[in-house]
Amino acid sequence: MPILSIKKIWFKIVLLSILALPCTSFSPASYQIGLLKYNGGGDWYANPTSLPNLVKFANRNLGTGISEEIATVEAGNPEIMNYPFIHMTGHGNVVFSEQEARNLRKYLMAGGFLHIDDNYGLDKYIRPQLKLIFPELELIELPFSHPVYHQKYDFPNGLPKIHEHDGKPPQGFGLIWEGRLVVFYSYECDLGDGWEDPDVHHDSEPTRLKALQMGSNLLKYAFTLK
Repeated sequence: MPILSIKKIWFKIVLLSILALPCTSFSPASYQIGLLKYNGGGDWYANPTSLPNLVKFANRNLGTGISEEIATVEAGNPEIMNYPFIHMTGHGNVVFSEQEARNLRKYLMAGGFLHIDDNYGLDKYIRPQLKLIFPELELIELPFSHPVYHQKYDFPNGLPKIHEHDGKPPQGFGLIWEGRLVVFYSYECDLGDGWEDPDVHHDSEPTRLKALQMGSNLLKYAFTLK
């Protein structure tokens, strides 16, 4: 059996088990999600409290058992295969080498999931880099009927608007590989800011709740490979 197929089967077993078992059956570090570290000068480390808060919310409301310790994962490191969900954010430049693009492609084809959250300023840099990973795919806007908006929480109008910068509506874009959404790109939304501690951006509780609910939908979608 090809190595890529074996990895894809392994991913599915791991991801399905996360939601299939009660939270109490997991040790604190059984499963981790990762934050993508990339080159180019962009602030990949933005929103330091966002992912731990999202994990706490998902563990409490989805019954997942994800470690609250977030792993920092470099784009070219083969260890990326250990993390079923990778989050990427920032305001500035992004550069993937050919080796990093190949590694990310293998990760996504094997069953991994990448969430890219534009923290305002990332858009013009990330789009050409996604073409390096999947030159044959087009980044498309997902319809509001897509399952990613209808997991644990229902978002009939797509992404919630968390922060207002340019007066544009929030948009959710995706890369689809063999019928599966492998990259979700939240644009003009700023989900990650909504996940941060309340005293960071002073968002209202309803706004933070919407952000955390949409983030939980992403986790559930990735973990169940829907």
